[in-house]
Amino acid sequence: MRVYDFLKYLFSVVGGALLVGAFLWYQSTVTFLDDALEVPGVVTDLVYSRSSDSSSYYPVVRFEDDAGQVIEFQSSSGSNPASYSRGERVSVLYLPGEPESARIDGFFSLWGGALILGIIGGSFFLVGTLMILVPLIRKGRGAKLRESGQLVMASFRSVEQNTSLVMNGQSPYRIVTQWQDPATANIHVFRSENLWFDPTEHIPGESIPVYIRPDNPKRYWVDTSFLPKLAS
Repeated sequence: MRVYDFLKYLFSVVGGALLVGAFLWYQSTVTFLDDALEVPGVVTDLVYSRSSDSSSYYPVVRFEDDAGQVIEFQSSSGSNPASYSRGERVSVLYLPGEPESARIDGFFSLWGGALILGIIGGSFFLVGTLMILVPLIRKGRGAKLRESGQLVMASFRSVEQNTSLVMNGQSPYRIVTQWQDPATANIHVFRSENLWFDPTEHIPGESIPVYIRPDNPKRYWVDTSFLPKLAS
């Protein structure tokens, strides 16, 4: 449980920081475009770069700045297959007096970094937010059902591990209960919230209290308040 608590805040903080970085990168590019000069350039070479899990071709571009100086730079954006070919003419953007700021006038060259950072940051932030909100929503639903729901005594069936969730090499446990609706004779299976310890030895008897919505037994909350609290 402590690992889960750590990870949910870690994902949220890291995701938030990456989103802020993506926004600042976006703002920097907007400012760059407001002040940049546009000149023609030509791709003179493609530099092949390979890492452990990917490879890319980075275009080398030559252009002449406003002072008549011939400048050559390697784009920081690469792709595979190559987005440009040797001898291809491109538009180059650079800040006056700062030819080292030159970039190819292309979507990915200008916006790719902010886009990638935003996607990664958004994914981290979404996962962290869901890890925080989902338990709170479930807790709120449980409180509402305790106040306005119908109490039924469901038969204890088993304790299972929720293998769809693994934290630090461990899956949580759930208490499985069963109840037959006397009005319809339908059998309903209820599962408790995730428990980060085996509750088998603490089950008090053959019946477990469950709160349901009378009009929709699929909305339920298994009352596990009889269990001891897990030490933090």
